[in-house]
Amino acid sequence: MSGNLFAGFGGVDPAAEQFEELLSRSGFRVERIVSAGQASPPGFWYDQDIGEWVVLLSGAADIQFEGDAGSRRMVPGDWINIEPHRRHRVNWTDTSQPTVWLAIHYH
Repeated sequence: MSGNLFAGFGGVDPAAEQFEELLSRSGFRVERIVSAGQASPPGFWYDQDIGEWVVLLSGAADIQFEGDAGSRRMVPGDWINIEPHRRHRVNWTDTSQPTVWLAIHYH
């Protein structure tokens, strides 16, 4: 199995984020996420049962963790580890180009 993380998402629908599972094994899943201006709904916080390590490959985004004074602007190359049940939200993603994430979900 092989592919290209930057191929296959031309003409991204700005109304819909794209999620593509690239690899899944016992205890972890690798996923490509392509965002086109999406953000968490007002007042919504993700609260996941599993951990997520994510790296931003292109575009830009702003992540906020519940209880933190500020948010974290992410640019290509930035990564973050989100522990299970660490409440977080995406304040915005780039609207001028696709924001491509590589996420590893783990138990």
